[in-house]
Amino acid sequence: MAREQQTVAPSQANVQVEARRTREAQEAVASGEAVPKGIRSVGLLVLSVLAVVYTLYFGKEIILPIALAVVLKLLLQPAMRLLHERLHVPQALSALLLILVVFGAIASVGFAVSLPASGWIQRAPESLPLLKEKLAVLRQPLDFLQQGLNELENVTSAASQDGGAQTVTVKQASGLGGSLASGTATMLSRFFTTMIMLFFLLASGDRLLRGFVEVLPRFSDKRQAVEIATEIQENITGYLLTITMMNAVVGVATGLAMWACGLGTPLLWGATAFLLNYIPILGPMAGLVIFFIAGVLSFGWPWYALIPAGIYLLIHVAEGETITPMLLAKRFTLNPVLVIISLFFWHTLWGIPGALLAVPLLAMMKIVADRVEPLKPVGHIIGA
Repeated sequence: MAREQQTVAPSQANVQVEARRTREAQEAVASGEAVPKGIRSVGLLVLSVLAVVYTLYFGKEIILPIALAVVLKLLLQPAMRLLHERLHVPQALSALLLILVVFGAIASVGFAVSLPASGWIQRAPESLPLLKEKLAVLRQPLDFLQQGLNELENVTSAASQDGGAQTVTVKQASGLGGSLASGTATMLSRFFTTMIMLFFLLASGDRLLRGFVEVLPRFSDKRQAVEIATEIQENITGYLLTITMMNAVVGVATGLAMWACGLGTPLLWGATAFLLNYIPILGPMAGLVIFFIAGVLSFGWPWYALIPAGIYLLIHVAEGETITPMLLAKRFTLNPVLVIISLFFWHTLWGIPGALLAVPLLAMMKIVADRVEPLKPVGHIIGA
């Protein structure tokens, strides 16, 4: 009898243990703890990335001027250091002088370029028939492609009519004037916001960085933050200065070359080459198209019309494939595939300003990833 009681007691204990385990498993499933840790981490990472992209896109009216101001601050930091530390000019006055110089340079170049650019724009309706006539040799494949698309559209529309569906096409006014006015107002608003942010960033010096470092809990974190900030300032400043100087050389060389070959308006073409060269790969490709069209409209077809685009291509190859990589190789290298992805990503989010910021932002990400231990594989991939 005693043996039977001893046998029953362990069986009841086992039942209680199993019931407790079942209850704990049910609670884990309800709380999400039953999901493997790796899957939860990946899910949280994806949601975090989507949240960041959402914030960058819908908050661009605030975030974009701040990003532009930070990059311009890095570009103007040597001049700021010269005025404040060498010439002992107060920080606020130095920042104001630099803002006035930047604003004056942009306004002067914009005013000088606007006159010849408006002339080309006014000639556009008259130039289109001439361009179409000279490019008649290219029309046959384009017409063939257009014919195929029309046939496909007819087949699709016939199938939709057989199914009883009707397609209603609503034509709306293009509103080109309104779009241009709205775009100009948005651009001016962002420009003035950027200038205001740039003034306060220059005038405050390293105050914001010092405040951020002071709130970090550990000394190792403080030292790491200072090292990252110093490396970003040195490398990105050097990169921006090198790129700006080389773009200026490209602009001057392109303007003189276009003037020498008879295209005229050297300031317009030099400014165009200068700005497009800030956008890697896609900028020079757009420049080739622009100079090709300008040559077709200005010179005889076909060989003389290729001279402007050919000269621009030679200048870009000499600068982009030889001189600039040699100057920047000591600082950092970036994966060209990721550069293209970064260009499309930031252009989709922020438009042309995003494309201009794509490479500096990718370089900053590489510097941060190289300094933070868990992110070192990411930095290796970016620089591979």
